[in-house]
Amino acid sequence: MEKDLNSQEGTYDILQNGAGEILIMIQQRRGGPENPRFVYDGGETALLYRSRESSVFLGGINENARNPLKAVDEVLVAEIDGDEVAREYVVPVRIVRNLKAVLS
Repeated sequence: MEKDLNSQEGTYDILQNGAGEILIMIQQRRGGPENPRFVYDGGETALLYRSRESSVFLGGINENARNPLKAVDEVLVAEIDGDEVAREYVVPVRIVRNLKAVLS
């Protein structure tokens, strides 16, 4: 079985609707999420923890997306396969002081 542990997401989108809800679109990963978490410190990098075998780093987060990401309790993640949504799921947001310290 291929593991996605600590993979870097090259292309992703972060969108916000008029109600302030956030959608994060990433490429489809193997296996479904198990107790996922979105870990974020307000900087340019976040970690989407999908399961024990799969986590995804989101780097280069646009400055305009940083405050909205810190202001929500959860995000909707959509995994895309080509032009189709392969799966979508709600992920709680965990704000930390320093993401690098959490990962060390």
